Amino acid sequence: MSKLSARFVFGLTAAFFAAFFVWPVLEILKGGFVDADGKLTFGYLFALLTDPVYLTGLRNSFLLAGAATALALVIALPLAIGVDRYQFPGRSLFSSLVLVPMILPPFVGAIGIREILGQYGALNALLVALGLRPAGWTFDWLAANQFWGVVIIDALSLYPIIYLNAVAALANVDPAMEEAAQNLGCTGLRRFRLITLPLIKSGLFAGGTIVFIWAFTDLGTPLIFDYSRVASVQIYSGLKDIGGNPFPYALVAVTMASSVLFYAVGKGVFGRADFATMPRAANSGGPRKLPAARAWLCTAFFSAVTFAALLPHAGVVLIAFSKDWYASVLPRAWTLDNFRIALGQPLTVSAIANSLKFSSASTVVDLVLGVAIAYVVVRTRIAGRHVLDFISMLPLAVPGLVLAFGYLAMAQPGRFFAFINPVENPTVLLIVAYSVRRLPYVVRAAAAGFQQSSETFEEAAQNLGCPPFKALCKITLPLIAANLIAGGLLAFAFAMLEVSDSLILAAKQAFYPITKAIMELFQLLGEGKYIASALGVWAMVFLGVTIVGMSLLLGKKLGAIFRV
Repeated sequence: MSKLSARFVFGLTAAFFAAFFVWPVLEILKGGFVDADGKLTFGYLFALLTDPVYLTGLRNSFLLAGAATALALVIALPLAIGVDRYQFPGRSLFSSLVLVPMILPPFVGAIGIREILGQYGALNALLVALGLRPAGWTFDWLAANQFWGVVIIDALSLYPIIYLNAVAALANVDPAMEEAAQNLGCTGLRRFRLITLPLIKSGLFAGGTIVFIWAFTDLGTPLIFDYSRVASVQIYSGLKDIGGNPFPYALVAVTMASSVLFYAVGKGVFGRADFATMPRAANSGGPRKLPAARAWLCTAFFSAVTFAALLPHAGVVLIAFSKDWYASVLPRAWTLDNFRIALGQPLTVSAIANSLKFSSASTVVDLVLGVAIAYVVVRTRIAGRHVLDFISMLPLAVPGLVLAFGYLAMAQPGRFFAFINPVENPTVLLIVAYSVRRLPYVVRAAAAGFQQSSETFEEAAQNLGCPPFKALCKITLPLIAANLIAGGLLAFAFAMLEVSDSLILAAKQAFYPITKAIMELFQLLGEGKYIASALGVWAMVFLGVTIVGMSLLLGKKLGAIFRV
């Protein structure tokens, strides 16, 4: 890519983010830095930074994000290594089930978790039935240790992000390098620490960055656990304050600045000295067989992780099939009527079609912009490329709730963007919102692929007369296809499950995405949670079939889902 083309990408991306990220954020931030007389002030910010309540929220958010990222890494890295390197019973099944957390909106999973871990949930009923507790005993597991509850739920929900990036990174490692180290006496954990880990570091950083910033700004899980001492919940509660409290608006700025700072520090510590390798050998032999004991140990580890990750889904499924479930291990009565009623609702079919349309369009936008941004950041040396990288990551630092309200403000009648006012038709704004929110996933995945793919292939093609753009399309993009698939899957799945933008921007029933439809159904009295759970199951089935089907299709072409 020439310098002129790189600068064009830089300018186009800067314009896109200025219009659909900076502008809406500024609309919200004005409340924290503009006083009643319309003058700029930093008084609210200084007061916030000396307030122990808000400082505690920021500290808890940081600790929560660090703990969740570490736990997700501990879960995901062994899973990725096991799938990539070894044969064990159930390997194919578990490699598909490991992606299950991607196919359920968090607030839908909360319905299932409450039925299992609530005061009158299935776990307490099981303990009483086994005689471990007296009859009538109750305990609220969700409120017992809120911090670690949020950490565990976030880690179990987000570990697939690190897993997908780790598998794609491991697939690019040339086995000859590890074999050479082994021949020189470097084996076991020492070989992994000195050879394999540096080669996959960029992939782990790509996934870890997303997990950390997601957990740092997560809103839904702390709300489920009634854990209000975190920055995201303080922002959410403050924005609902009709008195115009300026501190939540200032807290948005501090949260965004903190997220960017964490990313910059991580980039400086872990993002340097990237290693590019040749594609892995075609005759590498594939995963090797383990002794029976170790193979079954792998199976046991995968089973434990899968069981924990499937608990929210199991709860939703059981509710969907039940007539009544209260203070019992399993529902007392079963039915299929919830599924029939859910699909019979006027808004259901259109909601599924809307989500497909919005998510597909936003994923295409993300892939085009993400590849262009990643190429400029990794392959070129133009001034400001690192700024472009920071800009592309910023949407993860701002809660979706804030952006959604910002979009509403910037599209009000009389404003420049009034022509995309979501009150009449939110299609354009929802696609833009989904694209902005999910673009970092594609950028990070594509950047990891470019970092691991040697430039010598493109240089060789250009030396033979192939234009730079054609060399990119014909040579490099096929080599990093696994990374693009991983990023595209994440962008599509999370766009389908987007909550904040969908709930706030979709005002008319004809444009409801599936998450808005589930929320509307859940709010119905009586059978509301049963119908909402049934629709949640339909959403899980659809996304599950989509992900597994794409994996099988690409497996026929590439040999494995994230292997090049």
